[in-house]
Amino acid sequence: MHDILLILTVGAVTLMTRLLPFIAFRKKSYPVVEYLGDVLPFAIMAMLVVYCLKDVQLLTGNHGICEIIGVLSVLLLHLWKRNTLLSIIAGTMIYMVCVQMIFV
Repeated sequence: MHDILLILTVGAVTLMTRLLPFIAFRKKSYPVVEYLGDVLPFAIMAMLVVYCLKDVQLLTGNHGICEIIGVLSVLLLHLWKRNTLLSIIAGTMIYMVCVQMIFV
């Protein structure tokens, strides 16, 4: 019974955190909220790229070749197809194949 109550509580809190912004900002749109909606996706992606590449050792191991191949494949796929999801999934797959099979 304790587990069920815990799961229901966590679910309710998660649902409320997702619904609260829509409830709070449904009447009028604030310029700062619109600005953040435009800017944050790019900032988050840039931060993820920096986080993923922060531990790459260019002078040891495989010299970051897999990471460079992965990043370049994401960039080229995105410039070619303009599909973010395709670029991220394909880039991740190319990186994983490179790490797991090519540079073992």
